[in-house]
Amino acid sequence: MPHIATTNPATGQVLKTYEAMSTEQLDGAIERTDLAYQQLRTTTVDQRARWMTVAADLLDAERDEIARIMTTEMGKTYASAQAEVTKCATSARFYADRAPGFLADEPADADAVKATRAFIRYQPIGVVLAVMPWNFPLWQVMRFAAPALMAGNTGLLKHASNVPQTALLLEDVFRRAGFPEGAFTTVLVGSDAVETILADPRVRAATLTGSESAGRSIAQIAGRELKKTVLELGGSDPFVVMPSADVDRAAEVATTARCQNNGQSCIAAKRFIVHTDVFDAFAERFAANMAALRVGDPMDPDTDVGPLASERGRDEVHAQVRDAVDNGATVLCGGELPTGDGWFYPPTVVTDLTPTMRMWSEEVFGPVAGLFRVSSYEEAIEVANGTSFGLGSNAWTRDPAEQERFATDLDAGNVFINGMTTSYPELPFGGVKNSGYGRELSALGMREFCNTKTVWVGEGAASAGAGAHAE
Repeated sequence: MPHIATTNPATGQVLKTYEAMSTEQLDGAIERTDLAYQQLRTTTVDQRARWMTVAADLLDAERDEIARIMTTEMGKTYASAQAEVTKCATSARFYADRAPGFLADEPADADAVKATRAFIRYQPIGVVLAVMPWNFPLWQVMRFAAPALMAGNTGLLKHASNVPQTALLLEDVFRRAGFPEGAFTTVLVGSDAVETILADPRVRAATLTGSESAGRSIAQIAGRELKKTVLELGGSDPFVVMPSADVDRAAEVATTARCQNNGQSCIAAKRFIVHTDVFDAFAERFAANMAALRVGDPMDPDTDVGPLASERGRDEVHAQVRDAVDNGATVLCGGELPTGDGWFYPPTVVTDLTPTMRMWSEEVFGPVAGLFRVSSYEEAIEVANGTSFGLGSNAWTRDPAEQERFATDLDAGNVFINGMTTSYPELPFGGVKNSGYGRELSALGMREFCNTKTVWVGEGAASAGAGAHAE
């Protein structure tokens, strides 16, 4: 029986447990979601926009309670949880406002294809399975759910087993907003049920945010079943600092970029690649900033870094640090396992890394930064791209020519120059290499789960042109 429970990472206490769905209950959930699709696909985009706007209003109105649940379940600071709820409401409104344009028929060159009319129509494809992680338990789901529902698809959520309350409340929000019963359904099951769900003919596609191994598993199943997938997997994002950079500002942003969400973010900067001309200045400021962060109760407004989400996760982070130290790395701050209750870990900076150390090639999912010294732009790019991952990236330079080179040369799905990598509903989000494929957010994210249908009309057609349809 899967362990589906709310366990407070700050105390280690199990607060609430849930029984996993039976095979019959899971089948019923899939059936409800499929029946809801048959209804939702016939609604207008304007009707769906009204429901999505109500969902945004509910999120805003209930922000504090939702944030408290997230903090209790996975340990993010209460302030960051509140911000996450607000971001979800903003994204819901973005898709409510923009979906009519994103889904409108696109005229094509009819003369070129020997037609009287030709256009592209975007239509929903059906039930989409979402396998989601615990680190941003609301935002990761909403960035799939808002565009999928607005396109007329329905969603089946298999969330991480340590955030069941967050999963259930989002289902409740969409139901209360007016979406048809079953349009967004949470299934409380273990990971062993994912293959059964994805193999079901009523489920047409899947999206996953999670580990590289989970992505490979989903892709293998979906490939066998010939079903579309979007995968957002791990990252070991570079944060490059060049001589022309504002070093003080870069060190300040680097601290937030590494320790956001208690260091548990796929797009958190993890490898800090600094030109030798400014290495010492940056390292001193960065280590001081990291050491000054306050670790403690995530509900305390003065806390900067809360606990890691699980004891196993904390043990893994510490093992990666100890491996580096045992093989000759230098710890500039942190690196010691705290005593007492909860799964806390101090902000840590490690330098003098070599390829024999785990931190050189592995993603570290906690508030631990690896610091690398380079002597040229070319070496910076070599180190930055010298990983199997390619999700986000940062470059700090005031040289316009270098900015243009970084935008081209960094092998990642996202390049942020003189700023911290983040996600916006207005911009596509995703990775390359082992960080996955496909895109979330923006119009591209909505169309990932649409049938991009070509319509060609020959002689004898009615005179109405493309564009009137907005599904």
